[in-house]
Amino acid sequence: MTDPGELRAGLREAVRGEVAFDVTARALTTMDASNYRRVPLGVVSPRDADDVVAALAVCRAHGVPVVPRGGGTSIAGQATGTGVVLDFTRHMNRIVSLDPDARTAVVQPGVVLDRLQDAAAPHGLRFGPDPSTHSRCTLGGMIGNNSCGSHSVAWGTTADSVRELSVVTVQGAALRLGQDWAGAPDGLRPLVEGELARLRTGFPDLPRRISGYALDALLPERGADVARSFCGSEGTLGVLTEAVVRLVEAPPARALAVLAYADESAAAEAAAGLLPYGPLTVEGMAADLVRADAGLPRGGAWLFVETGGADEREARARGGAIVRAAGVTDSLVVTDPAGQRALWRLREDASGTATRMPDGSEAWPGWEDCAVPPARLGPYLRDFRALLTAHGLRGAPYGHFGDGCIHVRVDFDLMTPAGVGRFRRFSEELAEVVVSHGGSLSGEHGDGQARAELLPKMYGAEMVGLFERVKGIWDPDDVLNPGMLVRPHRLDENLRFAVLPKEPVDVAFGYPADGGDFSAAVRRCVGVAKCRTATVSGADVMCPSFRATGEEEHSTRGRARLLHEMLAGEVVTDSWRSTEVRDALDLCLSCKGCRSDCPVGVDMATYKAEFLHHHYEGRRRPASHYAMGWLPVWLGAVARTRTARVVNSLAGVGFLAAVAKRLGGIAPERGIPPVARETFSRWWSRRFRARVRGFVRDAKRGVRRPFPGFGTDSDSGPGSGSGPGFGSGGEVVVVWPDTFTEHLSPSVGRAAVHVLEAAGLTVLLPPTKAMRFTPAGAGVSGPPGSGVARGAHGFGGSRSPIGDGVTKGPLGFGAVLPRRRHRVCCGLTYVSTGQLDRARAVMRRTLDLMEPYLEMGTPVVVLEPSCAAALRTDLPELLHDDPRAARLAAAVTTFAQALERHAPHWTPPRLDRPAVGQTHCHQHAVLGDTADRRLREAAGLTGTLTGGCCGLAGNFGFEKGHFEVSTACAEEQLLPAVRAAPDGTVILADGFSCRTQLDQLAGRKGRHMAEVLAEGLNGGEG
Repeated sequence: MTDPGELRAGLREAVRGEVAFDVTARALTTMDASNYRRVPLGVVSPRDADDVVAALAVCRAHGVPVVPRGGGTSIAGQATGTGVVLDFTRHMNRIVSLDPDARTAVVQPGVVLDRLQDAAAPHGLRFGPDPSTHSRCTLGGMIGNNSCGSHSVAWGTTADSVRELSVVTVQGAALRLGQDWAGAPDGLRPLVEGELARLRTGFPDLPRRISGYALDALLPERGADVARSFCGSEGTLGVLTEAVVRLVEAPPARALAVLAYADESAAAEAAAGLLPYGPLTVEGMAADLVRADAGLPRGGAWLFVETGGADEREARARGGAIVRAAGVTDSLVVTDPAGQRALWRLREDASGTATRMPDGSEAWPGWEDCAVPPARLGPYLRDFRALLTAHGLRGAPYGHFGDGCIHVRVDFDLMTPAGVGRFRRFSEELAEVVVSHGGSLSGEHGDGQARAELLPKMYGAEMVGLFERVKGIWDPDDVLNPGMLVRPHRLDENLRFAVLPKEPVDVAFGYPADGGDFSAAVRRCVGVAKCRTATVSGADVMCPSFRATGEEEHSTRGRARLLHEMLAGEVVTDSWRSTEVRDALDLCLSCKGCRSDCPVGVDMATYKAEFLHHHYEGRRRPASHYAMGWLPVWLGAVARTRTARVVNSLAGVGFLAAVAKRLGGIAPERGIPPVARETFSRWWSRRFRARVRGFVRDAKRGVRRPFPGFGTDSDSGPGSGSGPGFGSGGEVVVVWPDTFTEHLSPSVGRAAVHVLEAAGLTVLLPPTKAMRFTPAGAGVSGPPGSGVARGAHGFGGSRSPIGDGVTKGPLGFGAVLPRRRHRVCCGLTYVSTGQLDRARAVMRRTLDLMEPYLEMGTPVVVLEPSCAAALRTDLPELLHDDPRAARLAAAVTTFAQALERHAPHWTPPRLDRPAVGQTHCHQHAVLGDTADRRLREAAGLTGTLTGGCCGLAGNFGFEKGHFEVSTACAEEQLLPAVRAAPDGTVILADGFSCRTQLDQLAGRKGRHMAEVLAEGLNGGEG
């Protein structure tokens, strides 16, 4: 039995890189992207090849297994193990050199593929293979699995792109593998030369044969290529420390032909016939993996066929030729790079979206990537579908149709013994189907634990015995990744679901997409690791904290892994009280980017709130939770006591501000935003009372005008002369006085009211006292001409709200009083700090206040994107037992959505200026920005807003200890874009946090879209 303490001490003495045996390090590496889980003893991050040699020596002396690991995106379980994990992503991640003339690059195993592509692109070159995980998979992992990707019909597998490999054996020998037996360990050549007949006849001839060891690469007629034979060995033969890889010329221009077919069988039958046209890709997917609004040509399945050319015209012409030869029901040829990226994202995200069936049930890998000869793909898919039906299973095939390689996730029940038994029976029978079509059990991702047990069905016992003898030559002590490829673990053991609770965990949120089961929500993370992407693509947000730190524990996947282990209770043993989980979640910005950008819809912001709720239950919280979590209370008190001037003055005194920040858990680097002297609602009330007085004066003079804020159908409307706020005859909307607009930036609210009224809408505010709703026309009418008689606009009755943000009693002049009782609140600050009991209480009070508007179906315009997102998502998920919550969520619109939906004929003022800024992360994740983009276009604001996150993210950037990460997030895209903007550029930032970050870090003033439009309407009202 190995003593972990002695092993750790030995490694720390021998290795210069990091040696981590702590709970977090182990929990983060229990799983890859497969169905399997193993708990390692520790993780070593070697600095160089010498560190690898030293670590292997220590582990061999202790009899401890070693597992080389790259990005951890393997789908067959080969990146998990019970001994020591070698993590190459931290240090051994360099591009050593790149020779454009020779078209080669020298790379370390931890290099992410996209980094190599970026380095090669200026020379018109690229690395041929490109798995869908190209933004986070490593070259070492690709070599270990012999990965392929969508362009394999043009450029082959990783093995086709390898020239030489530097490898360390478990005995510490440094080998340089290449052709003509270069670097072969002693005994390998005589073994192979004694088995030439078997090697010449024992391997199926197909482009995607990845299963087993590639011993046929050692045949003399194939150059006795030891490096090529090493590819796909899954870390079982030696440890890669450096690779010389071949680069290919990238076409200057590309076109993407999307070919539509009636079904996947028709698409599969057509794929092989397109290969003579020299396409770069022939990828297939069916309708069950695509949104109805994805913009694809009409059909039930599609082929994504990419063509290249010297220019756009040539690429398009080649795409057109393929369309004419394809026999399609419909087609689309795209040459615009942005349009191509959007379409490719549909295909690349399939590895995640396939984990959920159309009805929301779970689906898993296991038969992720078997391959058959391309000409056999159609018949194979029919047999595959028949086998699924026979076992009562469902799956959605997609993948590399041109190479006959199919990816599919199947809705196996891996939680119960009966379901696991069916998983095993299906796997055994499908292996026989694959072999009957001349196929390979693995066509891209390797065998790992998922398929290695079934290799005798494909190769026979004697060939598998030869594999074992080869393993014995390279690794006689079976130290390297034991249980993979040879002498394998059973395919139905070590399943990662077995350790999870059998009954649902008691939680606060409803998790409607996961049947109310928090474990199922955590299971959503299957490890595809899109959150580990080092750079933002387009408008994407996820995961800003990982990009700032580069640490796995600060990625969405890392946090999900820790939550998984918390529920398992084996590595993380103190459940909701875990400090390891708390510390990993501490740098989660709650940006909600993962909710939209993660292919499987992980929502770490919700999981964080859930965890903090339980973690601090019955215990003292951090000071920031009281200071910023209760921000609506403190600001409300300032407003009621009218002490904003005093508070701002005190905040401007350095010593007092420092003390306040220290007591409140606020980062000392932060300035405290000033509180508005007049709140938005007080401005509204002042304006409303002034207009009531004007109404009374006009009434005394016999002038008939509509009652302020309502209007009549007959006497008002655009051009009626009644003026904004006196009723336009347009639709009624409620403007939500969120905490930030109310107390910190009321100018946004004033501007929004001006624009909405100019657009012909009647604007109201929520009431401040809950009232019983009485149907329109059932009670006392308002003043003559008020528009309230008989329920104009749906208002009326003895207990109806007036909608002025002040009223506490029945409608009438005596009801307009200056003092508030209650105020609506989305509960965001309580949710983000995990104070969910308080959040629910605030939300229920809000629903009581809003109930009359909910009965009438009045749209609710929320100006602060984070508050709108909270109302859309957190509210119905926390109050899942209250039907009013869903109704309020459905009523919520953004400012731009309100104008588009409820004032469709209004034309905004033409501004004709460039714009820069950042789409709010919550807007991107929850609300969408389509209406905003159309509004900017209509107003003549040109330019594209950046993606990512501003880094302030509500309370996050203000909390002590977060300033550095907050700044790093802002410096990623937002601040560089703003600094580079020419004079006269409009800086758009709809979120208060975004505006504050711009002000404090760049000294630039960002504005809400409402403020920009109000300025275009001659300044608006004050």
